[in-house]
Amino acid sequence: MHVFVTGATGNIGSAVVKELIAAGHGVIGLCRSAEKAAGLAAAGAEVCLGSLEGLEGLKEAASRSDGVIHLAFNHDFSRFVQNCEDDRRVIEALGSALAGTDRPLIVTSGTAIANTVPGQPAREDSAIVGSAVHPRAASEEAAACAAAEGLNVTVVRLPQVHDPVRQGLVTFAIQIFRQKGECAYVGDGLNRWPAAHVLDVARLYRLAIEKAEPNAKYHAVAEEGVPVRDIAQALGRRLSLPVRSVAAEGAGGFFGWLGAFAALDVPASSEQTRKRLGWQPTGPKLIADLEQLRLTDG
Repeated sequence: MHVFVTGATGNIGSAVVKELIAAGHGVIGLCRSAEKAAGLAAAGAEVCLGSLEGLEGLKEAASRSDGVIHLAFNHDFSRFVQNCEDDRRVIEALGSALAGTDRPLIVTSGTAIANTVPGQPAREDSAIVGSAVHPRAASEEAAACAAAEGLNVTVVRLPQVHDPVRQGLVTFAIQIFRQKGECAYVGDGLNRWPAAHVLDVARLYRLAIEKAEPNAKYHAVAEEGVPVRDIAQALGRRLSLPVRSVAAEGAGGFFGWLGAFAALDVPASSEQTRKRLGWQPTGPKLIADLEQLRLTDG
């Protein structure tokens, strides 16, 4: 296959590009900067210089592909709602380029979208919340509209995707902890976040586009739920910072925008995904990667 990958130079995207090429697929990779383009080309991909704002360029690259993996997303959480609505428009544009074909479109979402039964892990076939409740659901709403129009659409829901450099929302927590000079969790810290190593996630994306099963939902989850207290304690050890609990009413004051996520209990299952794709994660667990966290002066 010749696959168009958005977000091709990101932490997950670069791993997906390498995974696809190693499996014998061709890649067109979306890249915003000439500096990163060199690395993308060195990996063996065709470079598509552009951005998510350039919808016509996205459609042109998608039209030349045998399938699309859409990973790019603006992670500026100060404009999160707008970013989610922008993603809706990107998915609509990509879908329009594939209309009338059976070429697959892989859309990225988050496992928390399917945490609709309190205390129970999100499952691939769980009901999902709407974008009025969780803005990120806009991506799945766009995917559902595309599927209703006959497109071959698959959704991959991500947990905290990690290696020693990046760890999803945990990366932002690390920045806050270093600024505050202490690590924290909310209440008893037993609320759980699911996780998976980036190389396992990359392999799942490859399997998903190779299978190209219409209207499939997959969870890229290796660990169903890691207690947030364990995450904070691991970071305290690695960063040599004290660790404490903050009350729920004080979460916003300590975590800022991350306070809306810090107390969430959002475990997720990947049982159906493993059976349907034959996917078995083998990478390091989240705490192991945090114990090896690559430290910088920043």
